Amino acid sequence: MTADDRKTGNLTASGEGPVSRKGRASRERLLERFRILRLVRSSRVSDDGPGGDDAAVRRRLGFSFWLAVAWLVIMAFVAVFAPMLPVADPTKVAFSGPREPPSFDAWFGTDALGRDVFSRTMHGARISLAVGGFAIVFGMVVGGSLGIVAGYFRGRLDQAVGFAFFVLLSFPSLVLAILITATLERSLLVVSLTIGILAVAPVGLLARASTLVFAEREFVAAARVLGARHGRIIVRELLPNVVIPMGALTLLGMAIAVVAEGSLAFLGLSVAGEDAISWGKMIVDGAGLRDLQNATHVTMFPVVVMFVTVLSLNFAGDRIRQYFDVKELAF
Repeated sequence: MTADDRKTGNLTASGEGPVSRKGRASRERLLERFRILRLVRSSRVSDDGPGGDDAAVRRRLGFSFWLAVAWLVIMAFVAVFAPMLPVADPTKVAFSGPREPPSFDAWFGTDALGRDVFSRTMHGARISLAVGGFAIVFGMVVGGSLGIVAGYFRGRLDQAVGFAFFVLLSFPSLVLAILITATLERSLLVVSLTIGILAVAPVGLLARASTLVFAEREFVAAARVLGARHGRIIVRELLPNVVIPMGALTLLGMAIAVVAEGSLAFLGLSVAGEDAISWGKMIVDGAGLRDLQNATHVTMFPVVVMFVTVLSLNFAGDRIRQYFDVKELAF
């Protein structure tokens, strides 16, 4: 054996040769990635989260929550299938005489034009819930996207988006709604977008605050170390966590949107058209002095249905917020 062979053998045996150093570095990188993956997996598991069996979930939410959900399911069913339900034509004039009290033929009575109040209440759920649902979805998509991007990248982008949010919040909501609906055609889309624009800033601030918290978590740092791109981190790591507090406030925001549509109806700025029936417009139609004195049922039934629906949305949304421990109320 030559001196060079003995030198190479000693280096290889001692683990100090070039090949051994490369292998050791590769093993260290693999171990580091394995530790990061374990850290990511452990950081996503929370002992005090909303896990547990179905019985524990039902006990935590309570019977009243499921009662509110049952009412909302009924209202959603009525809103979708109202034209197919076996009820009277809501636009038929002199159905059973004007201002008739509740009876077997007309369960909620008739209004000043003899139209069936029960049928109109069923059909009114379509516009009221459609406006509320579309408005809050628009606010979540636009405001949530802007809030997540601003909270993740920060810097000047965060300052610009935050300034836009605060401008929207500082502008009087009612004045903004009047300007939009009075300028444009009062269609279902315009009214929904008007209320949705008012929801952009609160939802965006909530999404930004949640993003600032989760962006500092270990699984986001691990994703960056592993070389994940910004888009992947936002979609795969941040979005699933930020959606939870945003979704918990969806029902609360929808309740506010339903009330906002009723407020626009009092100003004559709700969805235009005789066939466009909403709870707010029904309340306005029955708010005349003669109806309030002699036919209170014309206003009472849509008020009660709207009140129970908004109460159910608020109660269910609040219980979901407590269930997921969402503390950043933005509405």
